[in-house]
Amino acid sequence: MAAHSHNHAHAHTHDGIDWSSRLTALRQADELDAEPRRVVARRLVRGLPDKPTVLDVGCGAGGMSVALVEALSARGGGTVVLVDAVPELLDAATSVARSAATYETDTSTATVRVRPVLADLATERPVEIAGPAQLVWASNVVHHLPDQRAAVVRLVEAVAPGGWLALAEGGLSGKFLPFDLGIGEPGLQDRLLAARDQWFVRMRENTAGAVRMHGGWNLVLSDAGLVDVTAFSYLIDHPAPPKQAVRDWAVNQLTWFDEVAGDVLHPADRRTVKQLLDPRDPAFLGLRDDVFLLTANTVYLGRKP
Repeated sequence: MAAHSHNHAHAHTHDGIDWSSRLTALRQADELDAEPRRVVARRLVRGLPDKPTVLDVGCGAGGMSVALVEALSARGGGTVVLVDAVPELLDAATSVARSAATYETDTSTATVRVRPVLADLATERPVEIAGPAQLVWASNVVHHLPDQRAAVVRLVEAVAPGGWLALAEGGLSGKFLPFDLGIGEPGLQDRLLAARDQWFVRMRENTAGAVRMHGGWNLVLSDAGLVDVTAFSYLIDHPAPPKQAVRDWAVNQLTWFDEVAGDVLHPADRRTVKQLLDPRDPAFLGLRDDVFLLTANTVYLGRKP
């Protein structure tokens, strides 16, 4: 299976994914998600004390790191600690976060300190390397770890009393293809998502030491001792006709689906995917005016008493 042909040693992750090779795709997604993330970051830091410490755990290419830095800068500064297990991603996130760390206003310059920490959340405790923090943000990282509940408990340890854990997991799977592409069988998008879900289950099963999680994330947060547990979702919406960045993202996304889950697809669908990814084919995704990006991400929130 493609996802598990990658070398664990250079990826430093438990899911068999070579995340350093995903850097370009992660940056593309960060660009398209930037505005909604700014709104989320402002919402999360609004009630924090002055000059707080914020942890961005599993920071990836740094999209949310930048939004958190900007949100803290606008309210007088603070510290953003970036945590990731992949050196290439941590370097990329540190670079973009630091470039956003000095925020000019009409009256003053508020500076945010950016501190990178290379760490594996499955084996290291964030409270020892980066905490305590008034806000811990972890987006789509916990589901890649062997024991998700234990990972949440470790995140909660890093939250200062009265502080918040914001866990971005789940929502609605992103769609980017019209129902009928004019080639192949209609409804390819839904079959791609079903194949991706099958791959995800296999990825979890093939993760050494994986522990199954029973129930939803809000229950996990409550079980870990958080109170006032709630959730909200935010939309990422780039309608057709798309700007080129959306087309490029769609090509990368379909390439990724094909790599990890192509073996699950019917041969006819695999042929359609091949056409969509061929720059010489009239159906090539990178030139189509009917691709788009529509997804909803859910953020689970809980406060430490």
